[in-house]
Amino acid sequence: MHDIKAIRDNPKAFDEGLGRRSLAPRADSLIALDETRRAAILELQKAQERRNAASKEIGAAMARKDAAAAEALKAEVAAIKTAMPALEAKEREAGAALDKELAAIPNLPLADVPDGKDENDNVEVRRHGAPPKFPDGFKPKEHFDIGEALGLMDFDAAAKLSGARFVVLKGALARLERALEQFMLDLHTQEHGYEEINPPVLVRDDAMFGTAQLPKFRDDQFAAGDGFWLIPTAEVPMTNLVRESIVDEAKLPLRFTAGTLCFREEAGAAGKDTRGMIRQHQFEKVELVSIAKPDESLAEHERMTACAEEVLKRLGLHFRTIVLCTGDMGFASQKTYDIEVWLPGQGRFREISSCSVCGDFQARRMNARCKAVDAKSTRFVHTLNGSGVAVGRALVAVLENYQNPDGSVTVPNVLRPYTGGLTRIAPKA
Repeated sequence: MHDIKAIRDNPKAFDEGLGRRSLAPRADSLIALDETRRAAILELQKAQERRNAASKEIGAAMARKDAAAAEALKAEVAAIKTAMPALEAKEREAGAALDKELAAIPNLPLADVPDGKDENDNVEVRRHGAPPKFPDGFKPKEHFDIGEALGLMDFDAAAKLSGARFVVLKGALARLERALEQFMLDLHTQEHGYEEINPPVLVRDDAMFGTAQLPKFRDDQFAAGDGFWLIPTAEVPMTNLVRESIVDEAKLPLRFTAGTLCFREEAGAAGKDTRGMIRQHQFEKVELVSIAKPDESLAEHERMTACAEEVLKRLGLHFRTIVLCTGDMGFASQKTYDIEVWLPGQGRFREISSCSVCGDFQARRMNARCKAVDAKSTRFVHTLNGSGVAVGRALVAVLENYQNPDGSVTVPNVLRPYTGGLTRIAPKA
């Protein structure tokens, strides 16, 4: 959420930021709403001040035995008290109208984010490794063909249970997915300094609003009834751990990680990735969240991205890291790096992680602040989130990159301690 004071102080810069996102100027209309809010506040304050002053004057009038003046003042106070609920409602409505507009406006891009319209304008910043080499004449298969041939990936059974965009993993593939998640969590907690969290996967409106899934992206979420939502990512509960609190700056950055089920409607994905595990309603993901000091968030962003990249390096996967352009950024992000892994079956890179720095955008929605010991006032924390990484997509990448011509899949070395020493997943005889 944006700071109306900052908008008033520099409306031109705000509108220029919106323009970079291909959005129309909004500063003037927001300032007009703020003027209405301020006028309502002033009107209420004046009424309160007059009520208090008149109440004191009643005593003075009675002291000098001026009954007529006292009665007139009593009538004035009574009238003000009668009018107060309407004035308070007017103030609340004006504030709510401004907050509603502010809540619907995306974060502004940082200066070094490339301008662009869509994913075609994203910029590659680095690349790691090389595509795997397969024997001559062998055409790499896509993950769903590999998994179904192994007899361990069943989309038909999932469709009977739940419909499209679900899968049932069996046997060694189920274990391999579990191994991937455990490996990632161990890496992030033991080497990268993140604290493991086991959060609820059901959250309330305030939590979804705090990380900006609500209200704009309501149709992308699964409502669970009784005021609950299924989380689309563990970013939601982990970031909200600091909501409505003041954190000691000496304890920052806070770094959290969790491996959870995630749920997404994929409302805008009709016709996209209809086969396989790339885009599902339910999936596993290891998430990274950082709560940082404002002056350290950009460095934390680079660090978080490197932590996600390390997962793919340890798995021996070819990937590239890109910075998203202004037209492809997420709603709450100031800057985002996407990490895309090479999928031989598709013959292209696909997103496996997205790491974003949000500045104080989410913190304002959550009222999450920090304070130094010697500081007189608080300031909003900066929040960051990233996939560390998407477990299902990592399974896809392992299957396609480690497939063999005989239909088997080699288990990457780093995962073997988590699979009971299993080195190869082969078709059933």
